[in-house]
Parts: sequence; structure tokens; C-alpha cells
Amino acid sequence: MPGVWRRWLTRAAVSANLPFVATYQADGWTALGDPTRRAIFERLADRPRAVGELASELPVSRPAVSQHLKVLKDARLVTDQRFGTRRVYQVDPEGLRVLRGYLDHFWDQALAAYKTAVEQHVKESS
Repeated sequence: MPGVWRRWLTRAAVSANLPFVATYQADGWTALGDPTRRAIFERLADRPRAVGELASELPVSRPAVSQHLKVLKDARLVTDQRFGTRRVYQVDPEGLRVLRGYLDHFWDQALAAYKTAVEQHVKESS
């Protein structure tokens, strides 16, 4: 019996002293970097779907689709609703707004740089 307690205490001490390790978290861009997740997301952009329906359209298992949906949900790109025993997933418009805002920032920078270059060219030509 003392060996059992020693192992339990050792495990408890090790567990208590380990740093917290976050599970795999992805932002929207990282989540969409995976081709399977991107395919799932594109299908959900067409219309809301259940896991089984998505799995029937893809060359991956239903559990794999569920795992990909969890990453997309954690990245706030999709939401889900329970209907009986099924979960139906759809694109989260707020998550898309965040991605769009990120891209718009670069677009605004590119337009401003273009405007500056054109104005500089006009000054030099005059």
C-alpha cells in the first residue's frame, strides 16, 4: 500500500507543479490555413450544415470533421445550435467581420501608398 500512496503523491505533486498548457488555439487565419478546415468553412458559407452532412461530402471521418469544427468554433469563425441530437453549424458573421477588418487595414495602407506615389509623380512631372 505505501507504494500506491507514493505513486499517487508523486503524480499529484508533478501535476500541481506543471505549467498550464493551453490546448491548440487558432486565430481565424491559422484555422483557415488547413485545407480541410477551409473546405468545411466554404461549405458552411453556402448554408448551415450538420456534422454528418459535412462528413459525407469530405474524404475525412465524422470525428475528424468534429475536430475541425471545434478549431473553427474556437477561432470564432463558426457557431453551432443543437437541434435534438444534432448540432448544426453556420458561419459566424462577427468572425468574418474581424478577418475582413484585418484585410481592410492592408487595403487602406496600399491605397494610401498608391495615392502618395501618384501625388509624388505628379509633383515631379510638373
